[in-house]
Amino acid sequence: MVVPAHAGTTTHRATVRSVTSVASPTLAVIGDFAWDVLIRTNTELLRGGDTFGEVMLLPGGSAANVAVWATRCGTDTAFVGKVGRDRMGLLARQDLDREGVRHHLVESDAHLTGSVAVFVDHTGQRSMVSGHGADFYLLPSELPLSLITAADHLHMTAWSFFADPPRTAVRAAARAAAAAGLTISLDPGSFQMIDEMGVDAFVAHTCDLGVGLFLPNKEEATTLSGCADTEHAAAALDALYPEALIVVKLDADGALVWRDGVGHHVPPSSNKLVDATGAGDSFAGAFLSRWIHGTDPVVAAEYAVAVAEWVIEHPGARPSGDAALSAVLARR
Repeated sequence: MVVPAHAGTTTHRATVRSVTSVASPTLAVIGDFAWDVLIRTNTELLRGGDTFGEVMLLPGGSAANVAVWATRCGTDTAFVGKVGRDRMGLLARQDLDREGVRHHLVESDAHLTGSVAVFVDHTGQRSMVSGHGADFYLLPSELPLSLITAADHLHMTAWSFFADPPRTAVRAAARAAAAAGLTISLDPGSFQMIDEMGVDAFVAHTCDLGVGLFLPNKEEATTLSGCADTEHAAAALDALYPEALIVVKLDADGALVWRDGVGHHVPPSSNKLVDATGAGDSFAGAFLSRWIHGTDPVVAAEYAVAVAEWVIEHPGARPSGDAALSAVLARR
């Protein structure tokens, strides 16, 4: 499925292609671009047997998803990441071009473009197996710091913190962003990976970066805080990241905005789950598209919940839009 990288060389090439304007982006997103091999069945998987279902190749990667959704929601966004110098890397460029996301994609001969196997069961819940593609090998020397620091806000996902590289590079980007006066957000990404890394290690690698917005889901909030109750978890995270607004994504239950010691629950208007893939990323992109422009965080969360509701009714992290999505995105 993936065309092999060229053999016999370890050189890298970085390019920046602006697809919207020459002005500075409002939002910079750094992290992973990967292709999702989405496998969806209407029945339980038959262990050791055969099952009919849907098999689709779709663009993904948590950070890239956020960049796309922020752009779809009207925010000028730049994505920084790393892909292989292969067919899938070329398709990654074309995908971001098509979405209107300007990009700086480092190309690697040594590693293939990232890919993820996404299994969606008959209930709509998803399980993922992530490969270590080129996105895991971003180096500090490859950072386009002038592009990043020209933005107003930098968003990071924790998939860039679970291994090093790319952790050193993303921490360097965050320090440069903070020094330039950008606001910074972090999505902790995966409670299983946080468990594997260790909560103390994860916090140590992320709590000193000046994060102003922390976007866990319920499982991540519980893992990091040790609290099963969402409001208690949010209060504990507020203590771990004292400079950050805490917004907990609650999937079918909407979201919780923790502000000034008070939790504000934002309920969904519907829950027609088809595929949970990308729900959190679409929420993050939609929330950022409003919050970084000064929208009240509860109002921004209401908008983001509406976007995520539409996403879970369709397969994949970035389904093609329709009239219903256009109506949601047009909300103010």
